[in-house]
Amino acid sequence: MLHWLRRAFAPSEPDLPEVPAAQWARIEARLPFLDFLDADDRPALRELARRFVATKEFHGAHDTALSDDMLLEIALQACLPVLRLGLDWYDDWVGVVVYPGDFIVPRRVTDDAGVVHEYEDTLVGEAWEGGPVLLSWQPESLAADGINVVIHEFAHKLDMRNGEADGLPPLHAGMSVQRWARVWSTAYERFCADVDAGVDTGIDPYAAESPAEFFAVMSECFFEIPDLIQQTWPDLYDQLAQFYRLDLAPRARALFPPTAP
Repeated sequence: MLHWLRRAFAPSEPDLPEVPAAQWARIEARLPFLDFLDADDRPALRELARRFVATKEFHGAHDTALSDDMLLEIALQACLPVLRLGLDWYDDWVGVVVYPGDFIVPRRVTDDAGVVHEYEDTLVGEAWEGGPVLLSWQPESLAADGINVVIHEFAHKLDMRNGEADGLPPLHAGMSVQRWARVWSTAYERFCADVDAGVDTGIDPYAAESPAEFFAVMSECFFEIPDLIQQTWPDLYDQLAQFYRLDLAPRARALFPPTAP
């Protein structure tokens, strides 16, 4: 285990881990959507990942052993959404908790009548406002196109930069809140209607749960299946491209051209 995984508190200028080229290649081979990036972006993403693991505190729940490969794989995916934004978008929290599989979170909800309901939620990931990110380590489940638990939870973290997750992260200068709200609300209503009608959208139906989940799921898809998002939801793709400052669909189509009917 590299020494930086045992660090309790990171210094202002942490020592970054040295990662051999063969290790990068081995880890990135499990993340084929990274090929949608321009070649010049790969070194920048690796640098962010090195800083991420040097400055965040990782904990393996239920005695989960955290290998160097596991943490670097998480870091590469966590840093992908902030590749063009900067790691300071994650500066309001420090912890990442990794579970060996699905985990249970107790819930306590009071309804409009004042009745308290207690139940247990089985999750694969969760982001806490101002707190840690909880992730399950299930590589086999992360392989499905458009499904990425790590990107999903870190998209929630971006959404929470201006308060409770609601599908509206802090927008960059030049982006319109009014246009964002119009595009996203229209797309969300259409998506929910498709889900209710049983339409196969190619998108995880969990996105219909709330506007916050819609943003997180669509962020997953933006990085994993950008060509589908651009083709089916062009206005939404444009907003995501502006926010993440990336245009991934052209390279995705070049690498995986659509097959003729």
